[in-house]
Amino acid sequence: MYSIRRAVYEDAETIANIHVSSWKHTYKDLIDEKDISNMTYENRKILWQAVLSVQNKERCTFVIHNDKKIVGFISGGPERTKRFDFDAEIYNIYLLKEYQKQGLGARLLKVFADEMKNNGYESILVWILKQNPSSRFYERYQAQPVGIEQTSIGEGTYQETAYGWQNIDELLALFK
Repeated sequence: MYSIRRAVYEDAETIANIHVSSWKHTYKDLIDEKDISNMTYENRKILWQAVLSVQNKERCTFVIHNDKKIVGFISGGPERTKRFDFDAEIYNIYLLKEYQKQGLGARLLKVFADEMKNNGYESILVWILKQNPSSRFYERYQAQPVGIEQTSIGEGTYQETAYGWQNIDELLALFK
């Protein structure tokens, strides 16, 4: 049995661990090893402590957990680039490897979409590294590719694709 709740400051260490281990697992074949090694638990812990200390109506982080531990999270808020016609953005969504492909990501996506809708947002954007197998997750929920850009990770340059849902209500209807 899994539950979802808002993340609190005390979750920063756990979220950092999930972030690093999931990120390294997901991108091990897509990003050069020297660039992957730039993501450390220490810098992610500092990041998540900062993020969770300033949670507000516009930005949110949710964790999914069973009775033993947190197994994943989703974080987002206002769309950051202002180059697309979307007003909300998923900044991060990660699950520990052994909890993937069990419908938990969909549950996190639904909670996030509900929160964004309740906060007055109408659309959602998410960035995915090209060739990331997780892009199928977003496509399954009818996200459309809307842009491509280059991003730097460590010393490398990689291509990202922006996927989006123009209408949060249409996304939420998929969960009924």
